[in-house]
Amino acid sequence: MFGVFLDIVFRSLKLDKSLYSDNRYFGEAAIYFAGLIMILDGVAGAVAANTIVKTSIGISGLTAIFTWLVWTIFIYVIGVKLFPDKNTKVSFKKILIGVGYAHSPGLIRFFAVTPELVIPIIFLTQFWIFASLILSTKHILNLKSNFKSFGVVFLSFLIIAFLSISFVMSRMNALPVSTIS
Repeated sequence: MFGVFLDIVFRSLKLDKSLYSDNRYFGEAAIYFAGLIMILDGVAGAVAANTIVKTSIGISGLTAIFTWLVWTIFIYVIGVKLFPDKNTKVSFKKILIGVGYAHSPGLIRFFAVTPELVIPIIFLTQFWIFASLILSTKHILNLKSNFKSFGVVFLSFLIIAFLSISFVMSRMNALPVSTIS
C-alpha cells in the first residue's frame, strides 16, 4: 500500500500524465491517498510558514481539506457542467482524487527549513501544483486542449482568490457597508 502511495506521489511530481489516465490509481484506496496528500500538503505548508510566522499545524491540515473540496467543486462545475468537451463524462469523486494527487508537489514544502528557503519553495511548489492541476484536469476531464484545461483551472483559481480576499477583507471590516434603507 505504501509503495502505491509513493508511486502516486512521485508520478505526480514528475507530471506524469499517465497517472491520471490509469484507472488502477482511482480504485478503492485512491480517495484516502488523495486525502493524505492534501493533509500532508497542509502540514508541510504550516511547517514552512512556521519559520516566518507561527501557524497551527492542525488548522493547516483542516484548511487543506477544505481547499481540496473547493478546488474540486469549481473544477467540476466549470469543466464538467459549464464548458465540457464531447468526451467529458467524469464523476465528482474522480476529480476529487485527481485534485488531491495534483497537490503532491506541496509536500516539498517540508524542505523549507530556513527562512531563506521558504519563499522560493512556496512559489516553486505553487506553480508546480498549478501545472499538475492543469495536467490532471486535462486528462481526467478528457479535454482536447491544454488551453482549455488551463482556463478551467485558472478560472477556478480566480474565483477562489476572489472569495478568499473577500472573506479576509470582511473580517477586517474593510469592505464598505451600504446604509441605504
